[in-house]
Amino acid sequence: MKTKTSTLDKLIVRAVSKSYQTDSGPVKALNDVELEITGGELFFLLGASGCGKTTLLRCIAGLEQPDHGQVLFGDQDVTHLSPHLRETALVFQNYALWPHLTVAENVSFGLEERKVPRDEIRRRVDEALAAVHLSGIGGRDIGKMSGGQQQRVALARALVVRPRCLLLDEPLSNLDAKLRIDMRKEIRRIVKENGLTAVYVTHDQEEALSMADRLAVLDNGRIAQVGRPEEIYRRPISPHVATFIGETNLIPGIVLSREDGDIEVGTEGGVLIGRAPHYNWKPTVGTKVILSIRPECWTPSAEETPNTLAAIVQEQSYLGQRVQLTVNSRLGSLQVVLLNPDRQLSEGTVLRITAKPEEVVVMPAS
Repeated sequence: MKTKTSTLDKLIVRAVSKSYQTDSGPVKALNDVELEITGGELFFLLGASGCGKTTLLRCIAGLEQPDHGQVLFGDQDVTHLSPHLRETALVFQNYALWPHLTVAENVSFGLEERKVPRDEIRRRVDEALAAVHLSGIGGRDIGKMSGGQQQRVALARALVVRPRCLLLDEPLSNLDAKLRIDMRKEIRRIVKENGLTAVYVTHDQEEALSMADRLAVLDNGRIAQVGRPEEIYRRPISPHVATFIGETNLIPGIVLSREDGDIEVGTEGGVLIGRAPHYNWKPTVGTKVILSIRPECWTPSAEETPNTLAAIVQEQSYLGQRVQLTVNSRLGSLQVVLLNPDRQLSEGTVLRITAKPEEVVVMPAS
């Protein structure tokens, strides 16, 4: 069952900056952040602790006021609007449920505060509990529910007020690994079935890659890159993004030539051919660059194709269908992941590996 929610055609963060005063001086949590989120998106803010993602969420919610810039819901400037007037709903990592209230009483709390008629409260609470697959347990005590059930109650409490925007701050961090995976699917289902615009804060890369329509990687209060999960993973635009999203091999080099999209790069271990992460960046000959090659982009090769090199296995970890290797090569030590290798790859085994030019990402060195 779907709950009726308000629509939001877009959410715009325009040149938002925010600083805090600490004992050691001012700290800039957000630095001229620009962001546009389309209505109906499940959008992730991803980054390490202290990167500014929670501060940005709180500015969107109205819990923090930016020093400069604007937050707009569609054409409405909500920068200085009180949190309860923005029609947002927040879901926290600690659930923030009232332990002395029943499930239904927790869910209805926001409606009670809004003086919604009693009959409508009952109907909307039933709808919200059905949306999170908790129908029929409104009378149960919160303390008798599992962590996953409590998180669903927190989601129902957010849905019941029919928010224009759902804001989630590390909502799964207190759950065990299996339950986190189950709840990822559940949260995405709830957001999509109810047509919500949702902004989700996390430091968990796997969570973001598996759930997001799009995501923004933050670094030191700035947006490092925005895009679909596969774009961010396959075409990172900086070494920071490449190393934060998954594992990669970083290789420094200098551009030797550029032709038809292929960029020839000289490295200490020889010449490699790669591609720029986007068409707007065209490095000139002599530019210092960093190459990013994901471990799974290396494949065995029987032929002398571009980017082929000999490698000697130093370590190997058997992971079922795949084997993770540390190999030594003319490029130095590399991480390699092979799917269903056709032979035993013990320490000292010599093999030839290659990476397609489109899998070698050429990024600015600085």
